[in-house]
Amino acid sequence: MGIRSTRLIGRDRELGALSQALEKARTDHGGAFFLVGEGGIGKSRLAADIASRALATGLPVLRGRASSIGPMVPFRPLAEALLSHFRGGLPPAAPELDPLVPVLARLVPDWYRGDRPHDNGNLLVLAEAVFRLLSVAGRDSGCLIVLEDLHNADAETLFIVEYLVDNLASSRVMLIGTLRGEPGEALRLASAAAQRSSSHTFELTRLDAERTREFAAACLETEPAAVPAAVANLLWQNSEGVPFVVEELLHGMVSDGLLVGGPGGWQVVGELQARVPEALISSIATRVDALGEDGETLLSVAAVLGRRFPLSVVQAVTDMDDRMLHNHISASVAAHLVTTDETTPGWYAFRHPLTAEALLARLVPSTKANLARRAADAVEQLHPGLPGELCALAAGLRLTAMDHPGAGRLFAEAGRRALDGGAADTAVTMLTRAVELLATASPDDRADALEVLLHALGQTGQFDRAVEFSARFAEIGRLERAVDLHIQLAWAAYIGGRHDECLNQIEQARAPLGGEMTEEQNAGLDAVEATLWLDIPGPAHTERARKLAEQAWEVAERAGVPFVSCQALQVLGMVALESDLTEAERYLQLARRLAERHQLTHLRTQVLVRLGGHRMLAEGDIRTFELARAEAQRTGAITLTCAVDASRAVHAVMRGEFAQADRILDENLAVLGRLRLVALLQYTHMTRAMVAAHQADRPRMERALEDFRAEGGATAQELVLSVGLAQVFCSLLEEDAERARRELAQVLALEERQPSRFHLAGQHGLRLLIEALDGAPPPDRPPAAVSGMRWNRQFVLLGDAVRHGRAGDVEQADAAVAAAIEAAAPFPVSRHLGLRMVAESAAADGWGNPVTWLKEAEEFFHQAEVTAVASACRGLLRKIGAPVGQRRTGSDRLPAELRSAGVTVREYEVLQLLADNMGNKDIARRLHISPRTVEKHVASLMAKSHLENRSALTEYARNTPQ
Repeated sequence: MGIRSTRLIGRDRELGALSQALEKARTDHGGAFFLVGEGGIGKSRLAADIASRALATGLPVLRGRASSIGPMVPFRPLAEALLSHFRGGLPPAAPELDPLVPVLARLVPDWYRGDRPHDNGNLLVLAEAVFRLLSVAGRDSGCLIVLEDLHNADAETLFIVEYLVDNLASSRVMLIGTLRGEPGEALRLASAAAQRSSSHTFELTRLDAERTREFAAACLETEPAAVPAAVANLLWQNSEGVPFVVEELLHGMVSDGLLVGGPGGWQVVGELQARVPEALISSIATRVDALGEDGETLLSVAAVLGRRFPLSVVQAVTDMDDRMLHNHISASVAAHLVTTDETTPGWYAFRHPLTAEALLARLVPSTKANLARRAADAVEQLHPGLPGELCALAAGLRLTAMDHPGAGRLFAEAGRRALDGGAADTAVTMLTRAVELLATASPDDRADALEVLLHALGQTGQFDRAVEFSARFAEIGRLERAVDLHIQLAWAAYIGGRHDECLNQIEQARAPLGGEMTEEQNAGLDAVEATLWLDIPGPAHTERARKLAEQAWEVAERAGVPFVSCQALQVLGMVALESDLTEAERYLQLARRLAERHQLTHLRTQVLVRLGGHRMLAEGDIRTFELARAEAQRTGAITLTCAVDASRAVHAVMRGEFAQADRILDENLAVLGRLRLVALLQYTHMTRAMVAAHQADRPRMERALEDFRAEGGATAQELVLSVGLAQVFCSLLEEDAERARRELAQVLALEERQPSRFHLAGQHGLRLLIEALDGAPPPDRPPAAVSGMRWNRQFVLLGDAVRHGRAGDVEQADAAVAAAIEAAAPFPVSRHLGLRMVAESAAADGWGNPVTWLKEAEEFFHQAEVTAVASACRGLLRKIGAPVGQRRTGSDRLPAELRSAGVTVREYEVLQLLADNMGNKDIARRLHISPRTVEKHVASLMAKSHLENRSALTEYARNTPQ
């Protein structure tokens, strides 16, 4: 019989803490816990007990385990965990989960919607997808996920585990991870998470002598006192308190008849002794021997395959018939050596990793190699194409069989698949091994593996490692293949931001063959070089990028290389954006159709996002942008979805839909904070500042700008937007035109020092209006595509109206202002602000309808509680002789202390400006009243605040809540 304890011994502290955490997950919030200890110490036993408690209370339980033998299989424990709960079923019905189902299909194949997942292999996306799935699963009553043997997990799994650990507190999900206390990435993960209080770690120690006896009693289903002293002593001496070894030794004693149970309890028969110097190995060896030669052969083949093994492969290698196979596997289960694998039908698993290791130790190298070769043949014959983890399994078997070329080719294929599936780190490991194993293989095999490895290293940002492999290019012995390798190294350099090295690799790629390169190679080189020059500001570089992209596109189309065509078309679209929006859209439409025709799903979504952004810029039309967002969600492209939402929020601010903008930003920040997408975080904080600025809420704007700077905004390209779209507008809404002029000058200085592709920051629109109002000579107009963007167009046309009116051309001025009003239709804040800015000039020069504009603007800004502009409109109406109704509302904005002292709204406005140490003339100009009126308000304020002089009043103003 199998000897196994039915109770946990010596784990009361850990069990109590985990049980309490399980209850919190069920009713309140989740958390992460790591069980650390040596093999056989009881980590799995403790995790299983908590899992049983969870199941008893109705919590969903997901369980998975990393492999300890053979090559690492990406995401294996996570896939097992999800399959253990969702096999044969559909994902939970939840709106927030729907767009991520294609991502999760990499772990649960039944959820595929098409041939392939659609997330471009982004680990952050997959981590967020797993987090959301678990959150949905545990929404009602909590959820438990158990991931065992994380010390054997791949780097991608550990990345996702770390992500979960840092975010589970916001859900009702509890995670338990088990791992050995050996140095490695898993232990570093657990230690680091504990240091930042994201998880709790329990280090399971060996049982002492007393607890070992209690554990033996639990295994024998008796009381500790009923365990013979000799048995207890021998168990303690040979197991050293390791529970698994205690069980193995007890099993051997009972099986050998040395320990016999009966009516009088357990009795020792004969001389009690441990038959092995190493308890575990000996116990396993004894039980394997008891199974007979065929049983040992079966288990030896299984051990060569790994901790988990498909029984069909074992049968093919051993040539056993169904009956014999069933008998021997049943005997192995009864001997407590193997168990059925609950995650995969037809698969079995060794009950403990050390069992497989012990079996392998019994094999001589030649026997092990022969079994591995036969197992590899069987795997390839039974599973054509080696789907899933079988490719990596076959590769490991070929390596054990000393078939280095065969193993190298399989590792190269497994690495290629891992890269396609988003497991770039595992891909690098497998492909590196492939390159080493293929050292004596054919040049094409070596070049194929090296080319994919360079691509993987580029994707993971390991450019320096990629360069190390360049010394092997000459070993290939074929110049045409060396060119392909240089192209991949050039892309790796570009991704790593090494522009000089990128150019160097391009030159090295072109040098050996010159005009003998294939068209496809030329197109690939032109595409990477075009992308590089587009990334380096400068008119000459932009033109060079355009020419190279045109060449690449022409050749790629003729040679049938759709991926290069899409790359080239995107470059051409970005170049055309600055000169012709229609032409830019044409290129992007071509790229979209090409991506659709060749099922380049991610590229199609990318192009839709660009198209939507262009149409929003050109005409304020967000319909395509909404379609792009839906497509990004459908394909599970979280990063693209976040990018779309960031732009949607900006456009919502422009439309004056501040509540909508805040909602989008709040939702986006929740995701971006977890994904740590720094560039989008910077853009989002800039937009938060913009929301506040367009409502004249300077304190809130400044807080958002502080967050922006904290995320590295001081050196980000978005800095120009934080000035032009936030600070400038806040100053204009405060009627501080001088400050706005200084900030626009800052925009121009930033653009000169670090040119950006952000064209709405004021340099091509608002600046032209302010210069026209200042009477400056007409500047060189910006490119038609840039000045024609709808947001810019409204300001450019208002500036034209001012200049036409000043020149006496009333008809042209009226036409320009009418066009400006039409362009500004979607943007109420800028429309009313712009008309307020030109109203005085229009009244002086006799064009337009300034009275109507001012009245409408006064009403708009009064309702929006932007008092400075509303007051300025009333002042200008009085100045041009139009009747003005007196506003008495707004007292609710006064601090209670001032309201009780009888301070009026106008006096409060004066007090606010005094805080900036303004003189009477500046205050009068800002509020459109006379300096004498300001003087009266100041005197009244001193009287009501009981202050003796203006200095004291100014200090009081600075300390008064705004």
